[in-house]
Amino acid sequence: MKVRLGYVALSKAMDNITTSSTITYTNYVNKNYTVDKLINITENNLNNLKELMVYNVKNNYHFYRLTSKLVPLATHDKVNFDYITPLTYKYKEIGKIINDNKIRVDTHPDQYAVLNSMDKRIVTNTFQILEYHYKVLNALNIKNPIIILHVGSSACGKKASITRFINNFNKLTKHIQKCIAVENDDKVYNIKDVLSLCNKLNIPMVLDYHHYICNNDEEKIEDYIEGIMNTWKEINPKFHFSTPKSKLKKEFRSHHDYINADDFIKFINILKPYNKDIDIMIEAKAKDDAISRLVRELKYKTNYKFIDETSFII
Repeated sequence: MKVRLGYVALSKAMDNITTSSTITYTNYVNKNYTVDKLINITENNLNNLKELMVYNVKNNYHFYRLTSKLVPLATHDKVNFDYITPLTYKYKEIGKIINDNKIRVDTHPDQYAVLNSMDKRIVTNTFQILEYHYKVLNALNIKNPIIILHVGSSACGKKASITRFINNFNKLTKHIQKCIAVENDDKVYNIKDVLSLCNKLNIPMVLDYHHYICNNDEEKIEDYIEGIMNTWKEINPKFHFSTPKSKLKKEFRSHHDYINADDFIKFINILKPYNKDIDIMIEAKAKDDAISRLVRELKYKTNYKFIDETSFII
């Protein structure tokens, strides 16, 4: 069983660069900027993304989540511009690095993407957000692109909300539908809810272990792992792992800077009997530094066979 660890968006080791430079709509209007300004910012973000990909290759990070803010104002309802064609060459350069080195890249839209909202404007904007993420992944020539969503709103109860999700999912274009994976959340939709939904729609489920700890009905996670893994057809199952910021109730749902290695080992032991290669996204504020620290602890506390800095066999 091979395990690969990944990080989100920014590298602590490369903290002098960002892939999320942006501009507010107010500044865009008040300063009379043109689309060229947005293209220039996007190009700078892409240049930095290329640097991050080179960094990932040299340090054996095989799993990475793109920022949702790569293109400024890309989904603003009053801004419409082509952020792909003028920079096609740049996307291709980055995509070649990703594909030549078999790096898994996915995206996770921010909290504004609520597919089952009761507000039609939010649903329309969610469609635009998903199209934006797809366009970027497609421009990068990502194989088997994945866009991760939460179920979202619980207005009018879970049953009605899940029905809205399904109805709006069915309105998405086919190429977007093929990208969607759904993650259990820390307050409303638990692993039972999300696994049932994913099986109905025949889409992958991302298990977030921290969210499971926060939000469960005392179900045994071991009873659901195989079903969750089976939702993944063409690529390795993906999991999210994080450590609570504090045991205090008000901070328990927040992410710690680093990972509790003992809890991580317990999670790996839960997955081990299924003997299936997996990818685990480490959601920690210390980003890649958290992975480095976790790996050092794992080498001390376990007999895992490390392939490189971020991958091991158990």
